[in-house]
Amino acid sequence: MGGQLSKRTGESPPVIQLSNQLEYRAGLSSYEAACKLDPDLQSFDEALQHRTSQVINTLAVGVEVRALSLDSLKEVTGCLLEMNEEVVKIILDCKQDIWKNQELFELVEEYFENSLQTLDFCTALEKCLKKARDSQLIIHVALQQFEEEDGMEKKKYLRTMEELKNFKAAGDPFTEEFFEILKSVYKHQIMMLEKLQVQKSKLDKKLKSVKAWRKVSSIIFASTFAAVLICSVVAAAMAAPPVAAALAAATSIPLGSMGKWFDSLWKKYEDALKGQKEVISSMQVGTYIAIKDLDNIRVLVDRLEEEIKSLMHNADFALREEEAVKIGIEEIKKKLGVFMKSIEDLGENADRCSRDIRRARTVVLQRIIKHPNN
Repeated sequence: MGGQLSKRTGESPPVIQLSNQLEYRAGLSSYEAACKLDPDLQSFDEALQHRTSQVINTLAVGVEVRALSLDSLKEVTGCLLEMNEEVVKIILDCKQDIWKNQELFELVEEYFENSLQTLDFCTALEKCLKKARDSQLIIHVALQQFEEEDGMEKKKYLRTMEELKNFKAAGDPFTEEFFEILKSVYKHQIMMLEKLQVQKSKLDKKLKSVKAWRKVSSIIFASTFAAVLICSVVAAAMAAPPVAAALAAATSIPLGSMGKWFDSLWKKYEDALKGQKEVISSMQVGTYIAIKDLDNIRVLVDRLEEEIKSLMHNADFALREEEAVKIGIEEIKKKLGVFMKSIEDLGENADRCSRDIRRARTVVLQRIIKHPNN
């Protein structure tokens, strides 16, 4: 599009030049390359060339007679306004694509919903642990009763056997419902981790390609260049040196400051993408920690269940007959310490899981607050 427009030879009004052609050659080459790669940019370029040619053809008459009609000025104004509107529209489309990420919004919602479900699971686990601690107390009472009854001659171990029956009646603190909740929560956390990885990959690709930046910068460059060309023709047609100089100066401003504006625009886009990536990374870390906590809890629950079953077996043996009570109680004594330690370990893991979930929620919220869109 670059070139030189002037009046006919011998006439006094100054020549209007589009600066140094070399200054725009690199930009135009970059713009042409971008057009080949981007269908949207191709469409914009075709419309821009058609509109610019139409305006210049209209102005050609004014150049010949050294005057411009109102219709010609209207054509120029309309063209420049249309180009500005098109640029604004594309910028807004790019902004919506980068900042108003519906997928990310839905992922954040799902993450917080999953974290609430995991906290509900921790509450259910606490209830199970309370039942396990109650069973532990019953065993302690049974051991105390055994110590008191061991020296008796008549009706030996009646109260001991009663407490052992209470222990058996308490049953397994971990119900089928508890394991269904654990299974559901674990499944949702795994699915969330997979979704977050997919979204992170998409953001990584956007950061590498920066298609939005290239499209916007190319469109603004082409539109500004076309505006300079049109305004130069207008100035030549009017043949008024002061006006021509003013127009030339005015049209050179966007091209001179355009680079800084591009950098500013790109930085906003880049910050938006990085902000989204930070949110994704925070949710990934929180989800990964939750999964590890659930893994540990499942192992400890299985271990505690085995120990409860073993104690139940010893209680069954002790309840068969009076002579078996002593043997059964001795076995229970041996296993009680491990049973108590398992309850303690599981309680600590439940507390840790709850703290980790709350901490992760806080970190994600902080990342969202820092998001450029806010």
